[in-house]
Amino acid sequence: MKILVTGAQGQLGIAIGREFRRAHDVVGLSFRDLDITDHAAVLRAVERERPAAIINCAAFNDVDGAEDHALTVLEVNAFAVRSLVRAAGRVGATLVHYSSDFVFDGETDRPYVEDDRPNPRSTYGASKLVGDWFALECDRAYLLRVESLFGGVAEEGFRHQSSIDRIIEAIAGGREARVFVDRVVSPSYVVDLAAVTRRVLERAPAPGLYHAVNSGHTTWYELGREIARLLGSDEARLVPVPVADVKLRVDRPKFAALSNAKLAAAGFAMPTWQDALARYLSRASS
Repeated sequence: MKILVTGAQGQLGIAIGREFRRAHDVVGLSFRDLDITDHAAVLRAVERERPAAIINCAAFNDVDGAEDHALTVLEVNAFAVRSLVRAAGRVGATLVHYSSDFVFDGETDRPYVEDDRPNPRSTYGASKLVGDWFALECDRAYLLRVESLFGGVAEEGFRHQSSIDRIIEAIAGGREARVFVDRVVSPSYVVDLAAVTRRVLERAPAPGLYHAVNSGHTTWYELGREIARLLGSDEARLVPVPVADVKLRVDRPKFAALSNAKLAAAGFAMPTWQDALARYLSRASS
């Protein structure tokens, strides 16, 4: 199967490329190779390659910075998705696009399911929601909603600095790590996300929206404690911080956990976040 990957040099794009190259022909395009906000360029690239599937890993992910660059964020996270949908339609390709927990407001007490009504509270969240709407216009689209990505090392040799990676480095270095004690998330290990993306494309379940996070949910503080335990480090350097005590330009969804039960019911069970974290730390230290 020929796979075209946009955003191929990002954290998720690199993981997708490595996973799919095991059994498929991968054409990886970075932003330097293809400006996905250029509609004509997207059409030309897809018609030239004629892939069986397009996996869009390109995104504007600076949540706070998005407030100053609303048009750019919409161009990358929304209108570019519309271009990919139209290009996929021209060549009969399946589209995989990734969504975000930021489409929700976080005002709940249980993990979100796919049928829950979105209510974004930021420019970034709104842009991702509009991108979702465009993605689902594709006849064969898999919209995979993820959050709190971690893992993955760039081919250039540096580690992508996710929030989880920063906590790991602080604990390993004996430094103080300030972590939210009341913000709940479902972490997503990019290796597991890449693996389930490949299985979905190969087995072709019903198209649509799926939450593709690692199983379970946790506060950032409990996640930090688990990192400390796995590293054999003194967790006294963890500083629990209530969300209300931190001045952020953009509100984060307080209870942002996602349920992956629909994905599991389709035959794609995801490992727990604890298992994923242990594997990641084992790989990072080897």
